[in-house]
Amino acid sequence: MNSTTASTLASSSTRPHKAPRAARQVLNMLARLPVGQLDLQLPDGRHLRCPAPVSGGKAPSPSTLRAGIQLHDWSVFERTLRSGDIGFAEGYIEGLWDSPDLPALMRLMLANRDHIERMIYGTWWGSLWHRIQHLRRRNTRAGSARNIHAHYDLGNSFYQLWLDPSMSYSSAWFEGQDRATGDLQAAQWAKVRRALREAGVEAGSRVLEIGCGWGGLAELAARDFQAHVTGVTLSREQLQWAQRRLKEARLDHLAEFSYEDYRDLSLRHAHEPFDAIVSIEMFEAVGREYWTDYFKTLHACLKPGGQACIQTITIRDDLFERYVRSTDFIQQYIFPGGLLPSPAVFEQEARKAGFEVVQRLAFGPDYAETLRRWRAAFHRDLEQVLKLGFDQRFVRIWTFYLTYCEAAFDSGNTDVMQFTLRKRP
Repeated sequence: MNSTTASTLASSSTRPHKAPRAARQVLNMLARLPVGQLDLQLPDGRHLRCPAPVSGGKAPSPSTLRAGIQLHDWSVFERTLRSGDIGFAEGYIEGLWDSPDLPALMRLMLANRDHIERMIYGTWWGSLWHRIQHLRRRNTRAGSARNIHAHYDLGNSFYQLWLDPSMSYSSAWFEGQDRATGDLQAAQWAKVRRALREAGVEAGSRVLEIGCGWGGLAELAARDFQAHVTGVTLSREQLQWAQRRLKEARLDHLAEFSYEDYRDLSLRHAHEPFDAIVSIEMFEAVGREYWTDYFKTLHACLKPGGQACIQTITIRDDLFERYVRSTDFIQQYIFPGGLLPSPAVFEQEARKAGFEVVQRLAFGPDYAETLRRWRAAFHRDLEQVLKLGFDQRFVRIWTFYLTYCEAAFDSGNTDVMQFTLRKRP
């Protein structure tokens, strides 16, 4: 294979096919990668290795992260510098680049996060349009309904293809067992049981579930705890599934579901608050402007001394402020209007609303494994995905999404936590 180093290419001005300026800038950055090794194939057929092999031409050690990328168009470099991870993702979606091992590439990039920060965030002017788009998707009542519909109403048949039989679209919890061999459905039920226990649910408890999904938590709470669950959602597809699910299980007398915005709950339930509240990965969809409203709703709907268990994805505390000032691929293509809290910010908001933070459990590596399982199942059923009417562009968006998130949890940039909150008497 005819190859050279990125630094050589970046400084060369005599080659007949000189790389564009943006490519030279990116390659200069990659030539000094502090972690791992990246093998590139450029649009003109040349092969590069970043950084250059160590003295003596020694190969990287087996423990070193290594990945490859094939670039089919020079524009990928300019788009990445301009729009950060959004531009990089769009290049993949449009088929402008590929990788023989996309998860490995994502892990390598995140391991070098500090070094390639410009490639993650882009320029302020290059990301301006995306930022404006994100701000326009604020989670007002009407905006929330639109944003939830955009992701969760893709069709129950689509999600049924690759989720486990519990229809849980949130992180499983493997309880400290071997993630690689653990049963996904069992780990999903373990997650739900823990959340219910942390909220203090017992026989006869009245439980509010904010974001009821496809009804899995309600089914388990009714069947195993003999609790009565009131669940709300803004997805009509999920609502219909949950109602049918509990009816078929002959548990519908212990559960009721409604199409309802969480902000309206206090109007109906403040006079008769719930014994417990559970919310699994709904907080990410609230939006920072409405975090106060969310916690006020929890406070109004929970009896004094009662407990809530909130499971949410978080971003590292030290990354939060920069993250809030920008926008990313997930917000643009997957969860419009969404925003992750950091652990410290979440707890601050909870305390401000009158809650005591009793406990928190972090299990990010379990989410990475959950995503690996989802990605594998998604690709096993690609033929069925296409038969549902989705095209190759959709497949590439979802492939990038699942892989991007998997790497984020593997790297520790994001985490998933269950926060146990107690309403002060």
